[in-house]
Amino acid sequence: MRWKEFLFTGLYTGYSPIAPGTAGTLLAALIYIIEYIIFKTDCGIVNLILVLVLIYPSIRLGDAGEKFFNTKDPCEIVLDEMVGLWISLLFLPFSWKLVLLAFIIFRIIDVIKPYPIRKTENLKGGLGIMLDDYLAGIYTNIIIRLILLITGIFDLKIL
Repeated sequence: MRWKEFLFTGLYTGYSPIAPGTAGTLLAALIYIIEYIIFKTDCGIVNLILVLVLIYPSIRLGDAGEKFFNTKDPCEIVLDEMVGLWISLLFLPFSWKLVLLAFIIFRIIDVIKPYPIRKTENLKGGLGIMLDDYLAGIYTNIIIRLILLITGIFDLKIL
């Protein structure tokens, strides 16, 4: 169970005494930046593979996390925030400013939970834990694309 705890707490960032969700999101941003540094190019495909590979296992890890902490949607589970941020950045060109923008917008959406995100929290187990952040990531990605489209900052090939 220790390896599952290591994963669903986002390499233990979920144990941060202050804003564990933000700590997990910060770790996800760092991992995304490291992907870019390692591959030395936009890492859209690598990021997509990471998201696709983690979608189902993260739901199962959310189930394990609820059992581990014996409570619904414990704040120590931050894998959802991590995958949510990676969804926020899917197929966007790499930019330090975009990573920061995605981080800020994602955290705001994750906190305020606009419709229908809040409703997904009522789902049981790992699905309820993860789905709201997956949707927050999709909302964030769309908002960033709209900002970039309106400002004309980047020529986005995939809209």
